[in-house]
Amino acid sequence: MLDMIKESLLVVGRISTIVPLMLVVAIFMGKRAIGELPIFDLLIILTLGSVVGADIADPNINHIPTAVAIVALGLLQRLVAKLKISSRSFGRWITFKPTVVIQNGKFIDTNLKKIHYSIDNVLQMLREKDVFDINEVQTAIVEANGELSVLKQPRHQTVTRKDMNIIPYSSEIALPIIIEGDISKEVMKHFGVKSSWIRRQLAQHGVTDISEVFYASLNRELELHFTLKNEVKQNIPPFKH
Repeated sequence: MLDMIKESLLVVGRISTIVPLMLVVAIFMGKRAIGELPIFDLLIILTLGSVVGADIADPNINHIPTAVAIVALGLLQRLVAKLKISSRSFGRWITFKPTVVIQNGKFIDTNLKKIHYSIDNVLQMLREKDVFDINEVQTAIVEANGELSVLKQPRHQTVTRKDMNIIPYSSEIALPIIIEGDISKEVMKHFGVKSSWIRRQLAQHGVTDISEVFYASLNRELELHFTLKNEVKQNIPPFKH
C-alpha cells in the first residue's frame, strides 16, 4: 500500500514537471507546429507524446533524460523550420506538395491515386466546406497538411460588395510566378508571357532588380501583384491573445 502511494506521488510529481515543460516547448515550437501539423511536425508531436507517456506511466524511467529529450525535440523542430524557410528545396523534400484533385467540376483521378485519396475522402472534405455538388467546384487542392482548399465556380461564389455594383467578373486564380527572386518558367508558359514582359511590368513600379522581389503572382487578366524583400511594414491591427 505504501509503495503504491509513493509511486502515485511520483507520477503526480512527474506530471507537474513534465506538463509545464511541454507547454514551454510547444510555445517555443510556434503556432505552425500546433495548428497545421505538417508531416515532420506531426512526427515530432507523436514522438513527444510517446516520450512523455512512457515517462509518466513508468516510475522506473529516469526523469532527467526525458526532459532532455523534450527540449532536444523542440530545438530540432525549430531548426528544421528555419531550414525550410532558408531552403525551399529542403522544405519540399520533407513535406508534401499541394495537389489539384478537382478542376472544372471533374476529378483528376491520376492525382487522387498519387496521394492515395478516394473519391469519398474528397467528397467528405467538400461537404465540410459546404459544397455538396462537385459541379460547383472550379478548383480543389489538397494542401501539404492534408486540408482541402476550394475555389468555387463564379456563379456559386458568395456575393460581395463588388458584385452589388453589377460589375461583370470572372473567377480569378493567381499563380506564384516569382518566389524569392526566382521566376517560374511553368507559370510563364501557362500565361504565355516572357521574363522580359515581367521585368517591364516590375520596372513600371520602380523595381529594376528581380532579386528584390520576395513574391509575385499573376492572374488570368495578367495582373501582376508583388511583394518586395524587406517591404515597408503595413499598418497591422494589434491583435492580442
